[in-house]
Parts: sequence; structure tokens; C-alpha cells
Amino acid sequence: MLKSPTLPVNQDGFHTRIHSGVMELPVHYMRGGTSTGVVIWEPLLPNEKLLREELLRHLMGVPLAGDQPGNRQITGLGRGPATSNKVFLARIEDAPTGQQIVSTLAQLASDHSDIDWSVNCGNMSSSLLLWAIDTGLIEAPATGNIEVEIKNTNTGVLTVARMSRDALGRFVNAEIPGVAGAFPRVDLFLQSPVGNKTGTLLPTGQVVDTIAGHKVSCVDVAVPMVIADAASFGKTGHETISELEADTVFMTTLRQVWIEAGIKMQLRGREGELMSIAQMERSETIPKVCIVGAPRHGGHIAVRYFTPQTAHASMAVSGGCCLAAACLLPGSTAHEVAVGISNPTASYSDIDVSIENPAGKLDTTVSAKVNDNTLDIRAAAYRRSAQILMRGYVPIPRASAQLAAAMAVAAAESVGA
Repeated sequence: MLKSPTLPVNQDGFHTRIHSGVMELPVHYMRGGTSTGVVIWEPLLPNEKLLREELLRHLMGVPLAGDQPGNRQITGLGRGPATSNKVFLARIEDAPTGQQIVSTLAQLASDHSDIDWSVNCGNMSSSLLLWAIDTGLIEAPATGNIEVEIKNTNTGVLTVARMSRDALGRFVNAEIPGVAGAFPRVDLFLQSPVGNKTGTLLPTGQVVDTIAGHKVSCVDVAVPMVIADAASFGKTGHETISELEADTVFMTTLRQVWIEAGIKMQLRGREGELMSIAQMERSETIPKVCIVGAPRHGGHIAVRYFTPQTAHASMAVSGGCCLAAACLLPGSTAHEVAVGISNPTASYSDIDVSIENPAGKLDTTVSAKVNDNTLDIRAAAYRRSAQILMRGYVPIPRASAQLAAAMAVAAAESVGA
């Protein structure tokens, strides 16, 4: 059952306020999967993009303009890598299937002011249902399952989030790689995940391309990704992250590969324009890139994943769904090194793919079939956990006069949101 998006929030005092002469914004500081960031009720924000972006830069402690190498974000909530610089704007809307959470991701970076609005985050998406329940925007049953559809505006992807409560009303917990301990379990089902960014499974039209002398598969399932055979770089796919990042020759070569591959994939920015080489060089989000090798610890494939500027300590779930799908694609770089995976048949079936990564194993499920020798992917699912790190108000003492005025208007309008 879904409540009004206004009443419970207002009852909790969940509105922008002025305290000691400073504007303060209510936020949830959360962990979703292996990412951390902030979730904000979108009706509280101004409509103007420039003012929204100013607010987010203040909130996360990134430069208000230009570059600032070595910025430690000590004035905000963001921390270092892309996985800890995420903000979700979320609201509740009516949909043909019922009410849904509508989410928009802002991806920030520590050392420059650019904000990427072009992709979703599968990890942080797992925090949204817990956020909606905690704020009172969604009323969960006392026991049993609750499923709510999440629509991401960055990509158009639809995800169904499922959480469960036991007979005592407690959330059912789960442990996942990269997170110590058990926390509320969230199962996420990506609906029709193929081509969410490029419109096609294979953006270059080929199962395998040769980029900068390396064979790669460019695949778009949940997120566009460049998948390279680790052996072509003299790697195994089992190296530590620090070892890979210390290998400057490898990192330089891998960077060249994903930039050239991104151009060949004809990736586009938020406004639909083809990304330039300069934009690709600065991109914190697309294309993702990974190197893959044979498994050693009971999984189906091993991976080392990049976001793309930095190596990932585990495996992003969107990238995991993409890699899992690539494992089912005959001739792909992933298919060539994966072992023990069931083959799709003429009817839809759920195929499990376990992905070894630095934090353990990411277990995924791909619902797929083969149709006239073409791989047809209906859905991809992954399991995450979510956690509320803190809820409360964040002062924005350096807000411009224009931002403060717009926030006051948004706060007044949100009463009837």
C-alpha cells in the first residue's frame, strides 16, 4: 500500500528549513550495496538545473566550478571515489502498474564540478525502497514481501525492488560481498535491460572488436560496458586492485581502450549529443570497463571492474548484470573464459552466473532465451543490502541568494506535491 507523498513527510517535519539564519535540507545518508550517497525527496528542490547542481556541489563538498585536484571534500558528504559521490533525487508517482518510485541519479566527482546525469547506479538503487519506507512515503506490510517498481529517469530502466519482513516485523537481512555483516536484503529485478543507453545489445554491431590491439566485447545490458580478456594485458583477472592501479602501463593502455571503445559505441550524453573524446576522457560513469579471466573459487567467471576512472573494490551490480549477459553470448570475450554456465534454450529460463571479484562473489540471474540464434534477454536480477547511515538536516551555509530563494519556493510548493 502506498501513502500520499505529502502527508507523512510533512508530519515528520521533512521540509527545508532555516536554522540560525542558514538554510538546511533534509536528507538520508545511505548505503546501497557497495556504494554510499544521499537520497533527497525531489519536490524539495528547485526546478532549475543550474540551481540544483549548485546545491548538490555544496551538499557533497565538490568544487563549485572548474577543477580542484586533490580535493578531500571536507565540507560535504561525498568521499573520494565515484562509488561514494552519488545523489538520488526521488519522488512517488502514479504509473499504469500502480505507484512507483521515480529516481534520478546525479554522479559527482571529488576533484571537479561536472555532474553526470547520464547513468543509473544499481547499487545505490537498492537504498530507494528502504528510504521510501523510512520516510513514510511507502507503507510496507507488517510481515511478508513488498515489491515496488523503480523508474530511473537517467536511463528509462525499470527495476522492481523487493524487501521482506519476518513474522516479528523485522526486515530480512542478507550478506553481500564487500559489506561486513548482514543488513536489510533488497532483491532488484531489471526489466528489459538490453540497450538502456544505446538501444541495442551490441552497440558496435559486433560481438568482438579490436581496440588498440586488444579484443573486446562492447555490450549494453543495464549499462554499456567494454569487456576485455585479462590475458591480452598480461593479467589473470585475479590481481588485487592496488596491484592493477600501480601498473601505470596497464592503466594507460586500458584507458585508451575504453575511450576508443566508447567513441565506437557512439555513447551519448544527457542531452542526447554524441560524446566527444574530451567528454569520454572525463567521464566518471560510461562506458564501464572490465578485464575478465577464468574463475578459481567456484564461480563462473573472474573480473576486475573499473567505473571507468578508478578500479572498483568489488563489482557494481549493473556491470555484473551486463557481464552475466555477455557470458551467454557465444564468441564474446566473457563467453570465451567463463566456465560451467548453462546455455539458453528456445524458452525463457533463469540462468545463474556467479562472478568472482575482489570482495567475493556477486550472484546474478539472467532470464533469457535464444530466438533464431539471437540472444533475447528479458530480465536480469541481483541481490543487494541497504542501510541508513544517518537521517537529518544538512546546513548549506554558502548557498547563493538565488538558490536560497528557489529552495524557499520549492519548499512551499512541496506542501501540495
